[in-house]
Amino acid sequence: MDYMDGFNGQREENIESSAMAVDSESNASGNREELNKKLRQTFDGKIVRKDLTKHIKEGANVPIYVLEYLLGQYCNSDDEAIIERGVETVKSILANNYVRPDEAQKVLSILRKKGSHTVIDLITVELNMKLDMYEASFSNLGLTRIPISEDYPEQYDRLLCGGIWCIVQLEYGGDGSDDFGIVGVDGGELRSKKSKQKDISPVSITKLTPIQMPNVDMNQLKEGRKAFNKNEWIDVLLRSTGMEPDELSYREKWLLLTRMLPLVENNFNLCELGPRSTGKSHLYKEISPNSILVSGGQTTVANLFYNMSRRTMGLVGLWDVVAFDEVAGINFKDKDGIQIMKDYMASGSFARGKEEKAASASMVFVGNINQSVDVLLKTSSLFDPFPPEMGTDTAFLDRMHCYNPGWEIPKFRPEHFTNDYGFITDYLAGFIRELRKEQFGDAIDKYFRLGKNLNQRDTIAVRRMVDGYLKLLYPNGEFGKEEVTEVLEISLEMRRRVKEQLKKLGGMEFYDVNFSYIDMDDMGEHYISVPEQGGGKLIPEGMCNPGQVYTISQGKTDMIGVFRLESQMLPGNGKFDRTGLGTDRECKEAVDTAFNFLKANGNRISGSLAAMNKDFIINYQDLQGIGMTHKLALPTLIALCSIALGRPVQSSMAVIGDFSIGGTIMKADNLASTLQVCLDSGAKKILLPQTSAVDLGTVPAELMSSFSLVFYQSAEDAVFKALGVE
Repeated sequence: MDYMDGFNGQREENIESSAMAVDSESNASGNREELNKKLRQTFDGKIVRKDLTKHIKEGANVPIYVLEYLLGQYCNSDDEAIIERGVETVKSILANNYVRPDEAQKVLSILRKKGSHTVIDLITVELNMKLDMYEASFSNLGLTRIPISEDYPEQYDRLLCGGIWCIVQLEYGGDGSDDFGIVGVDGGELRSKKSKQKDISPVSITKLTPIQMPNVDMNQLKEGRKAFNKNEWIDVLLRSTGMEPDELSYREKWLLLTRMLPLVENNFNLCELGPRSTGKSHLYKEISPNSILVSGGQTTVANLFYNMSRRTMGLVGLWDVVAFDEVAGINFKDKDGIQIMKDYMASGSFARGKEEKAASASMVFVGNINQSVDVLLKTSSLFDPFPPEMGTDTAFLDRMHCYNPGWEIPKFRPEHFTNDYGFITDYLAGFIRELRKEQFGDAIDKYFRLGKNLNQRDTIAVRRMVDGYLKLLYPNGEFGKEEVTEVLEISLEMRRRVKEQLKKLGGMEFYDVNFSYIDMDDMGEHYISVPEQGGGKLIPEGMCNPGQVYTISQGKTDMIGVFRLESQMLPGNGKFDRTGLGTDRECKEAVDTAFNFLKANGNRISGSLAAMNKDFIINYQDLQGIGMTHKLALPTLIALCSIALGRPVQSSMAVIGDFSIGGTIMKADNLASTLQVCLDSGAKKILLPQTSAVDLGTVPAELMSSFSLVFYQSAEDAVFKALGVE
């Protein structure tokens, strides 16, 4: 079954079912009840009603995993009365223990008065080298340099970088007997932590509990998965992230699942660009305590990779996912930042100082697209929102394993968020993290072989995506050929989207984009396309108006692009005006060459051209924003003859090549890349100088077979053949 047909079929089913409004609503309700019943039976104690999270979240600025930890403790029941009491308890805990920054002094006053108090806050720990002790800082409470037992940072190393939300019991001024092994300034050993703390702060930490599940029973998860079919399990995963799957199409569900791949795969690089309000960064910021979102994109090599002065790992060594929000603003203060990032994205390691460091964090790049996808595909690339040093660096972009099409995900409205049961976020994040240790990527080899257009990087990317999807959907390892086929096809699409953009930016180096897989049973080859490449070609099918010509050549930036000429003819005495060229002298000279050639040789093309009792206007358009080409003499001559004779250029034809002021034909530069742009632009016939025939050996056979090649030997010959005159 073709992958896109599968999604279209699913959409048709959704449309048919929505026509039967009453039945579908009752069926959906019944299915939800059945699914909730299965969840309660199979994963009791590990699920929470997401509407409870939603309602409390609206009034408390704490991450979702903090809320659900508390809701899982106090609302683990079907009894509405117990749930109601539990919600009140959670609200009370948040009201009394969650520290709001503007109430920090009030909380400290309560702590001083009562002698002890429990708070919920983001805790960060640093090692004080002078005193050889660990000190905690409280984000909202504003306390710093609070001594803490070395057991905590050793057990929870993320306290040392970025911090963790914790429930912390604090004491104020009481006696204590724990010895932190602190040595005083005078060198004498302090026998009591308390005496030292009074020199620093009267506040001490008696107990610290990170708001994370201590462990996950993977065997229970794998057994529990058997109770659900594929579609039910997808719905459970999406509801666990807060989304309502009944409001989404089948394809949209898969695109939301794709966002979870970096959490379940080591060293996975994902890019998602799309409109605002589609929740691109929500998963990495709110849902998983194992990912960190770098807002604004400003960072340093020391912060992200390795701090050489402190000899400590950066974010990639301490988090499962490092996500960059608003890719347009990514900026390294160090000149070598992007080079180190490229090294890390390719191999999972990087060199700093005299040694090489390895880490397993996945990299995610999310940002906004300000134009429609059709416009971007025609004028630039889908990586256009990246800063120039990244967005045009093919070596950097080639390291992207997956490009998730964010423009296909709907803008979220209140009905897109679920009120049903899903996994407690900590449990979801816990088992997803455990799944990083497992490998299903070799499942492809049992049934399929990848096509010859996939190079080593493509193969690695596709295998990682297949591995990630299978781990998410079938954590128990129970899947067959049909399941692997579906996963393989979406994986090939996600990687091909990257490769299509590389082809635009890098030319022939990345021409092999026709991704396919071969079924080992019947050896049939199945090709996978990307939906957005289907229509919207720059060179339309069918006949154009007389005077309209498309030419393909190098622009001012040395990139190859498409240029359109549109002409008008008015009664007059042989004047020629051109628009769209600006002040470029070489462009104007090329255009004048064409008009002078026509005046001198018009009668050799057609007797009606000799009189020249008309005025001509031609508008020149750079369709891809690469700077106007200087090779305009031949296209201008063809446009002038076309409008003067009232004959259109042949359908879907692109003009390549040019001629000099003396009429000498010049062959096309970089023929293979030029023909690749012709193919991408929708050209079916190519008007090509005979002198370029010697370069056809550099063009791949499958590319050359996509066109009807029409050769010309002179400027007049080019006009005849462009207009279809024998």
